[in-house]
Amino acid sequence: MSNISPLAFVSPDAIIGENCEIGPFCYIDKDVVIGNDNVFMNSVTILSGARIGNGNIFFPGAVISAIPQDLKFKGEITTAEIGDNNKIRENVTINRGTAAKQKTAIGSNNLLMEGVHIAHDALVGNGCIIGNTTKVAGEVVIDDYAIISACVLIHQFCHVGGYVMVGGGTRTSQDIPPFVTAAREPVAMCGLNLVGLRRRGFTSAQIRTIQDVYHIIYDKSIIMADRLKLVESSFPDDPHAKYVTDFVQASISPKGRGIIY
Repeated sequence: MSNISPLAFVSPDAIIGENCEIGPFCYIDKDVVIGNDNVFMNSVTILSGARIGNGNIFFPGAVISAIPQDLKFKGEITTAEIGDNNKIRENVTINRGTAAKQKTAIGSNNLLMEGVHIAHDALVGNGCIIGNTTKVAGEVVIDDYAIISACVLIHQFCHVGGYVMVGGGTRTSQDIPPFVTAAREPVAMCGLNLVGLRRRGFTSAQIRTIQDVYHIIYDKSIIMADRLKLVESSFPDDPHAKYVTDFVQASISPKGRGIIY
């Protein structure tokens, strides 16, 4: 049985799991599905289309599944999906999807700090940390274990690779490939995220391989297509090399935004 404050509003059409805590002045709309063991501190707003897993904590002022801030949105039925064991801090806003992808999705074990905005159709993986007041535009993809510092602005359609560290105040309108540190103005690749990789259990041999891969990828003396072929032939069975080449190949495609340099 869940503990629901008498000062909260919970629609009779909402589905609430077991052992949830819903604090005063929360608003839970219709067409909402909430799993077990979630905590909603005071003044949390959960709107239609929210699909929430288990063990999440929502801090005061969070607004989940508001309609997209997109003039193309015509009221279509879409969702904002949140996995398990996330910490959603104060005043975080996560908009639901549009016709483009039909959903905005946040994975599991993420920390979204105060004032983060996740726009429509964005996809955030697992184990990510997104810093205070960072703004993630529509249809952005953020892969697992990315660390994005405070006050970062990410342009629509960008792809942020896994295991990256993005410095505070960074603005990017291009893709940030996996395993790297990105910072400066304009944004630039500043080397590998060595501290993050070691903390995640990457061995010295794996890190050396990733370094070798990026020495090729950023060698401007040859065209990118040949760089990708060289990586594939040099590291044919390495999953990290393949992740990088697949990422870059998609980024330089006609619909991609290109990687940072």
